[in-house]
Amino acid sequence: MLKTVIANFKQRLRYEWLMPMFLVAMSGFWFSVATAAPPKSGEVAPDFELANVDGGTTKLSTIAERGPVVLVVLRGFPGYQCPLCNVQVNDFLKSQEKFQATGAQVVFVYPGAGSGLVQKAKQFRGERVIPEHYTLLVDPDYQFTKQYGLRWNAPNETAYPATFVLNSDRKIAFSKVSDSHGGRTTAKDVLDELAKSQKQGAK
Repeated sequence: MLKTVIANFKQRLRYEWLMPMFLVAMSGFWFSVATAAPPKSGEVAPDFELANVDGGTTKLSTIAERGPVVLVVLRGFPGYQCPLCNVQVNDFLKSQEKFQATGAQVVFVYPGAGSGLVQKAKQFRGERVIPEHYTLLVDPDYQFTKQYGLRWNAPNETAYPATFVLNSDRKIAFSKVSDSHGGRTTAKDVLDELAKSQKQGAK
């Protein structure tokens, strides 16, 4: 009887000592995952596959084989249609012929809560015509946003606005992440970077 009591006491003591250590270790692990940094210039962009707003899916590694990729992460639907996202998309659409001349694919990512996100993305697109070398993708429940370390964990927020310019092997030639609603990358900024990358590639 006494041996059983002692054994149970030792087991409980071991549990009470190990459990806090385990919880501390796990909290550190999850903190590191949640605060993963966005990919930087010179790194290879993580591959992903997201749904197109009109059906089907797009995989980054597949379209990168065709040439440069311009990845533009919008705020998506934080409870309303972001006016600055509209301005940014319109800016890129005005330069669609210039982007086509570079051979680049322009990919917009529209993040938000999963329920009804495709419909919200279609409302965001509105009457705008998306050319063949442009794509509007949805990121339901922030799977891609978290993968890229862009989740904006604040009330009525979704993702930090960001732009990445990738070459054909997904290596990042340019990256910019804004920590506010403004500070967006313009179409001219990206076209200048594409021209610079093409000059370097020709050497």
